Amino acid sequence: MHNAREVLQTFSRRFGLLNKHCCTACDCKVSMVQSHILDEVYRRNHPSMQQVSDALGMDITTFSRQIQTLVRLKLMIKRQDPDDRRVYLLQLTVEGEAVAAQIDRQVNEQLAEVFEQMSDFEREVVLRSLNMLNETMARSKPCC
Repeated sequence: MHNAREVLQTFSRRFGLLNKHCCTACDCKVSMVQSHILDEVYRRNHPSMQQVSDALGMDITTFSRQIQTLVRLKLMIKRQDPDDRRVYLLQLTVEGEAVAAQIDRQVNEQLAEVFEQMSDFEREVVLRSLNMLNETMARSKPCC
């Protein structure tokens, strides 16, 4: 049996987590980190930068650089909160929404293809195990 680290590293590579550009959507190349940011903003209503960086577990400085890239790509709008000028709110542009939706479809299609190769029982075991792993990791100290 492989050790846990090796299994998780192999999973990360096969899922494309280490790819420079994980997705091409609407003729726009997006990194995995940017994909996660787009998805988080897509599912929220004008979240603050701090809310999204906290949800993703990202350092605010690194996160801010990614936001600037997404703004330059015209996928994201960053504006000051009129009620608290220290807070910046995030919103997807129309193009950003299209990119986020296309990436969501691509990921769901990839996962559907993977899960189609499993029986209902195997699919259930994998999903339960991943949920258990996520919950356990949330209660543990982060590595590095």
